[in-house]
Amino acid sequence: MTWEWKRGIRSYLHPMLFAFLYKLLQVTGLDTPYIMIKAPRLMQSIFSAIGDLYLYKLSDALYGGNVATWSLFCQMANWFIFFCLNRTFSNCLETVLTIMGLYYWPCIRDSSIDYPVNRKWGLVIAALACAIRPTSAVIWLYVGMLELFLTPNKVKFIILEVIPIGSLVLGFTCLLDRLMYGSWVIVPLNFLKFNFLSSGGDYYGTHPWHWYFTQGFLVMLFTFTPFSIAGIIKSKNQKLSALILWVLAIYSILGHKEFRFVLPVLPIALIFSGYAFAQMEVSGSSSSSSVTKKKQVPRQNHTKWSPKLRLSVYFLLATNIPMALYMSLFHQRGTEDAMNYLSDEAYKGRVKSILFLMPCHSTPYYSTLHRNIPMQFLDCTPSAEKGELDESDQFLVNPLGFASELARNWSEPPSHIVLFASEETKLRDFMIQHSFKEVRRFFHAHFKVDRDLQSSVVVYVVNHAFP
Repeated sequence: MTWEWKRGIRSYLHPMLFAFLYKLLQVTGLDTPYIMIKAPRLMQSIFSAIGDLYLYKLSDALYGGNVATWSLFCQMANWFIFFCLNRTFSNCLETVLTIMGLYYWPCIRDSSIDYPVNRKWGLVIAALACAIRPTSAVIWLYVGMLELFLTPNKVKFIILEVIPIGSLVLGFTCLLDRLMYGSWVIVPLNFLKFNFLSSGGDYYGTHPWHWYFTQGFLVMLFTFTPFSIAGIIKSKNQKLSALILWVLAIYSILGHKEFRFVLPVLPIALIFSGYAFAQMEVSGSSSSSSVTKKKQVPRQNHTKWSPKLRLSVYFLLATNIPMALYMSLFHQRGTEDAMNYLSDEAYKGRVKSILFLMPCHSTPYYSTLHRNIPMQFLDCTPSAEKGELDESDQFLVNPLGFASELARNWSEPPSHIVLFASEETKLRDFMIQHSFKEVRRFFHAHFKVDRDLQSSVVVYVVNHAFP
């Protein structure tokens, strides 16, 4: 288990979903390595599909079917949604719950016969999102304050809804964590202390305060950016546009930044892109209607697209599809290919133990191998002393020295060593000295991301591991 569990900053609620899935596969005898690899992704894809459905429903409730259709197109065509939303990050489920929750909140949209609002359901979903990912509170603090400002019965909202529902969900997750940790652990409090009060996340690198505005979120939106901006301006929906700005601003305060942290507001920005496309479709037709409110939105069936609309659609597809396919099928694929190979070898009884001489969490590890085989990866637990290097950093600074020190403590060498080509060149003599030979090499990346170019992943096997 990684260091986050030792410090109590992770809840068991999200992993429990996949634990049930694994158990179901075991009971049915379907827990083969291949199915164990694919099943969690398929499960997350079901969650993602629910998110797509609610994105359509939210767009339809706000602006009508035409905008909803275009919003769904933007969601399906965006490269980052394609690349990220089916992964088993807690941020991905948080994103789905965010879209679902926003759909039910009265402060976000008006109620209708087709799409009734339900604040209690909105609160339950918001509480679950916070239980799975405590930083989701950034979103729901904004929504809750907006609802408090707009609702006529503020006391009922707080006393009879927020407190009971929040307490029930928090109590359930605390009991679950108490059962699993073996002691009382208040995960949201520990998470807040580590990430916000002590800036513990800065240990893994920092970006300038403006990164989300000038790089991060723009990369996620990619070529949808001008359409989202146009939609924000034309729709005049200050509530949702301010929510995007609020989330980006709050996360900008933190030093450690990642794309996935602001994933929950990406679908909202894509709704605005859908609005811009619907506006183009209306303006390009003979109809003089404008895209303002649900009842005024015409559905442009059998309408010939204007050259401007057609060019915009082709432009988005031509830029996002290649990006989505490259990032999902080629970029940084070597660690998965290496683990798939080792899983096959382990199934054949050819693997006794594995040492990963690469930065921590570089591979999918046991979730792909699915065999009870000893494995070791370099630790990257944040140190108590400032400036003290963890094992990952020590190895990157001096690969040969670190590996030699590690080898002195071997009672028996691992049967396999996995490392990136960038470090392999510095360890060739070490490999020869300890009787390791290269057995497979897998392409990993064409360009570097945050470290030296990790062009390939190399698997070494010790010569005397097997007869």
